[in-house]
Amino acid sequence: MKIGLDVHGGDFAPEATAKGACLALSALPSDVSLVLIGDTHVTKEILAKENVDLNRVEFVHCTEIIGMGEHPTKAFSKKPNSSINIGFDLLKKNQIQVFAGAGNTGAMLIGSMFTVKAVPGIIRPCITSIIPKENGSVSVILDVGANADCRPDVLVQFAKLGSIYCEQVLNIVTPRIGLLNIGEEEEKGSLLTQATHHLLKDTSGVNFIGNIEGRDVFDDKADVIVCDGFTGNIVLKQAEAFYTLIKRRKIEDEYFNRFNYEIYGGSPILGINSNVVIGHGISSPEAIKNMLLLSKDVTEARLNEKIKLAFE
Repeated sequence: MKIGLDVHGGDFAPEATAKGACLALSALPSDVSLVLIGDTHVTKEILAKENVDLNRVEFVHCTEIIGMGEHPTKAFSKKPNSSINIGFDLLKKNQIQVFAGAGNTGAMLIGSMFTVKAVPGIIRPCITSIIPKENGSVSVILDVGANADCRPDVLVQFAKLGSIYCEQVLNIVTPRIGLLNIGEEEEKGSLLTQATHHLLKDTSGVNFIGNIEGRDVFDDKADVIVCDGFTGNIVLKQAEAFYTLIKRRKIEDEYFNRFNYEIYGGSPILGINSNVVIGHGISSPEAIKNMLLLSKDVTEARLNEKIKLAFE
């Protein structure tokens, strides 16, 4: 397996990404190699300081970078030789089996849609995030930012995508689907959540348990939490803020330590014809390592193929 990494992706690139690649190589199986996409001279300089087996590393040189603050669509079209563009080209040609990056999230989404494209039948691909539960297990929430405005049928697809992800990657049997709402009652919520509730009730193949409230997010009530990207992103950023506050106040707690984004590394884009994993913009070397480990797991699970089968 070959994992492509955008060396220029992230606030602390290329130092953090290159060092994260080194950490990943020591944890990945010997039959997995890395394709490092970026300024080869700079990347090799960083790797030279680390004890790394270069036989498991390939370099693809480019100097153009899509910055974190650039407009995704414009930058993707105007910078064909950027690390993100080249990464997607390699992915499309199957010269890498998965592409991972912690750079401009919008550009990664645009690349997914225009290069490897959405699975037939998928209205909108989405991104998910892990939510740690107090009992030690985890749930997933989707969408967390790719789709701020959604239709009811899009949310139903999110439920299906989240269920497949839980089963194939997290090994959760018959995952419970909860619709994030302002009340448990069926008639509560916005027009969007009310319509989605009715559709999910009549959707076969998903274990829909009904509405859940914000206070239920961290309990063992649901394994898949469905919401629009606007709501999901607020939940995600709120959780990150609480972790930051706890660390700032020097509080050590086994449960809240699991809110550290570094542990999870990144999130796959669900609903596209290949494997793409997005990392946090502030990714450290440890987070990059875990993003690459997740990339291996997602690819080995053949997640995109199983999503295709489910939506045929």
